[in-house]
Amino acid sequence: MALALFGLVSLGAAASMLFLREPMRVALALITSMTALGAVYGLMGVHFIAAFQVLIYVGAVMVFMVYVIMLLEVKEAPGSRRFSSLAVPGAVAGVLLAAALGAGLLRGGSAALPERGGETFSLVQFSSVFWSQYWLVVELTTVFLVGAIVAALAVVNVSRRRQG
Repeated sequence: MALALFGLVSLGAAASMLFLREPMRVALALITSMTALGAVYGLMGVHFIAAFQVLIYVGAVMVFMVYVIMLLEVKEAPGSRRFSSLAVPGAVAGVLLAAALGAGLLRGGSAALPERGGETFSLVQFSSVFWSQYWLVVELTTVFLVGAIVAALAVVNVSRRRQG
């Protein structure tokens, strides 16, 4: 019951992003959706992925996005449309996804993870491989993200000078 509830919360928050126009409200809906998805992972027993979902996506990425939205001071233009142009295609895709999931459940589909031949997951093994092989990619990503913030702030300052 709780799994279905968190799944519906995640789906509802994700669908609401199609209809919200203010960037901060869209970010909050995305945070709600990702947190509920982390709860779904936790209830399914995949605690490692649930922890990554909450710590990395909600705790780091979304805080970063909210910080950028606050720095840019995005304001809605007067006379803009109330709904996104992606609302109708998003609703159609949501209905098709729900129909596909319903058809799979009616056929007796299982959501169980496949067996991996007796191989167990080790956090120590994962972290050592991650930081020995992918550390450069992680560090370069942080540099690119900081560069993107600086570029966005420069663009906003240039446009403010032209307006003022």
